[in-house]
Amino acid sequence: MCWLVGLGACSAATEDTVAASPFPLAPVTPDGPLGETVLAALDRAWEAYPQPSAADLAAIGESEDPRLAWLLADFLRFVAVGDEADAARDALTTLTGIEIHSPTGWVGVVNHLIAWDIPAPPDYIGYKRHIFAAADERWAPFFTTAGDADYRWWTWGGVLIDDRPPGDSGPCSGCIPAVDDPEVTDAGGGGWYPDDRIVLGIRIGDEARAYPRNILEVHEMVNDTVGGRSFALVYCTLCGSGQLYFTDDLPADVSPPVMRTSGLLSRSNKVMYDVVSGSVFDTFTGRAVTGPLWDAGVQLNQGSVITATWADWKSANPDTTIVVPAGGAGRSYGLDPLGERDADGPIFPVGDRDPRLDSREPVVGVVTEGGEPVAFPAAAARVALLTGAVVEVGGVELALESGGLIATVDGVVVPSHQAFWFAWSQFHPTTLLWEE
Repeated sequence: MCWLVGLGACSAATEDTVAASPFPLAPVTPDGPLGETVLAALDRAWEAYPQPSAADLAAIGESEDPRLAWLLADFLRFVAVGDEADAARDALTTLTGIEIHSPTGWVGVVNHLIAWDIPAPPDYIGYKRHIFAAADERWAPFFTTAGDADYRWWTWGGVLIDDRPPGDSGPCSGCIPAVDDPEVTDAGGGGWYPDDRIVLGIRIGDEARAYPRNILEVHEMVNDTVGGRSFALVYCTLCGSGQLYFTDDLPADVSPPVMRTSGLLSRSNKVMYDVVSGSVFDTFTGRAVTGPLWDAGVQLNQGSVITATWADWKSANPDTTIVVPAGGAGRSYGLDPLGERDADGPIFPVGDRDPRLDSREPVVGVVTEGGEPVAFPAAAARVALLTGAVVEVGGVELALESGGLIATVDGVVVPSHQAFWFAWSQFHPTTLLWEE
C-alpha cells in the first residue's frame, strides 16, 4: 500500500490543516451534469488511474466546477507524490483557490469542502469506488447508491479492511484487528494494569467489565458478551470516543452483526461494518447506512460507557472482570501506543468546528429520547459535581459513578459516552451544551 501513498501506510496528515473559522466564502458551484469536455477529461483520467495525463487533470481544474474538487482530493489521498500528484494539486488549487504546499495538503482542502458543503459531482460514487477499489477491491461493495452514506466525507484512514470471519483472532495484514470474546480475569488478576491508567467500564445487569484503553487503542473494536447481552464496543482513537452497541436486540430475521474496522474514516470517525452482512454503519450513531441492514432499517441501541481510572473502577466494582494482558489476541501492548499522535488536534478532515469548546475537549454526550443531543464538558462537570453542584441541562443530569460520569433522566440512567468535542459536535451540530 505504501506505493499508493508515498507517505507510509499509516501516515497521518500534519500540515495544511483547516484554516481558522470562519472559512472564506464558498466558490460558486454549478448545478446539473458536467460539460462534455470536462466529462471526457475526467473519464480519461480515471481510466488511466493512477497515472492520468497532466492535460486531463488540468482540464478538470479549469472546469470552474468545485464539485470536482472532491474527486481530486480522493485522488491525492492515494497518489501523494510524483508528477501526477503535482498536477492534481495544481488542479485542486485552480478549482478552490487554496494553495497546497505539501503531500498532506488535501486535508486542508477537504476541510474547506466540508465547511462549504460543496455538493458531490454527478456519478461521484462510481468514480470514488474506482479509486478505492484500486487500492483494495474489498472496499468496492461499500460504495453503492443503495444507502444513505455521505461519501464526500469518506477517506482512507491508512489501514486496510479487517475481514476476518467471526471468532478469528489471528493476524490480519495491514488492518486494525477486532477482538471477539476476549479472555478476562477478575480484579485481582488485573494487577498487570496500572491503577492510574484509563479503562472503559461497562456494567450490564449484575456484571461489570473493564477494557484497558491501551488495548482498545490497538484493536479499536471488541465484540463481547456481558450480563447476558451481546454488544460491540467500538473505540475511535481519532475521536476519543468509546461506544457500546447492543447486537442482540434486532428483528428476528436479522442475523446478529459482528463488527469490524473497515480502514475508512468519515470526518475523522472510524467507519465500522458488519462482517456477517457486509453492511456499513455510521459509527457515531449506530445506524446502518448501506447493505442489507440498511434495507432493514437497523439502528443499534446504545449502552453507557464510563471512562475512569482502573483504581476507581475496581474500587466501585470489586466484582469486575478485566481483559487479560494479552488482550485475547495473544500479543503484548505498550501503555501508550498512540503517544502524542494527534495532540495538536484532528489529523484527518473534519470540516468546520463548533467554537464553543476546544476541539479535543472531552465531553460526555447524550441523545435524549426526543432526539435532542446534550453534552457536558467532562472536566468541568466533574469539578462541579465534587463541590455538590447540580449538573443538568435539557432534562439530562450528570452524576459521578465508578470514578467516571453517567447521565440520568428523571433518575433513570440513559446511554452516554465520552468523546472529543469536535467529534460530538460535528455529528450532533444542534447540541445543547452545559455551561458552569
